[in-house]
Amino acid sequence: MGFFGADYIVSDSCLFVPKANDFHFGILTSEMHMTWVKYVCGRIKSDYRYANETVYNNYPWPESPTDKQKTAVEAAAQKVLDTRAQFPGSSLADLYDPLLLPPALVKAHQELDRAVDACYRPQPFPNEAKRIEFLFDLYDRYTAGLFAGTGKRKKR
Repeated sequence: MGFFGADYIVSDSCLFVPKANDFHFGILTSEMHMTWVKYVCGRIKSDYRYANETVYNNYPWPESPTDKQKTAVEAAAQKVLDTRAQFPGSSLADLYDPLLLPPALVKAHQELDRAVDACYRPQPFPNEAKRIEFLFDLYDRYTAGLFAGTGKRKKR
């Protein structure tokens, strides 16, 4: 994920978030969101097929992050972007190759993950299973009552 100017045209295989800011970028590039992607996203072969209807629109964003928490995410997100910029000859594919991932970028993402996690709860998540359990519980809370009365229709 990244930021693009108005001179770019988004093709049908890409998605964009209008007026996105560093907070949005931070959340969407965090371990929290990537855990959601791993469990909810479709796939073509082993590659994720990100869809706004099933992944983005249903992602349980932090319920009520404080201004301080948002600022921490924004600062950490900017650090990820600044760290990427230290490698001008590298594509995102190069930068995120598991065998070549620069240690500075790993560290920047770890800081971002801590900032994003703090928007959800004070204690860190010990593993992926706890993350996805938390996210599905939050999703259930957000959607409670939305589907009431959508059962079988009565016959006349």
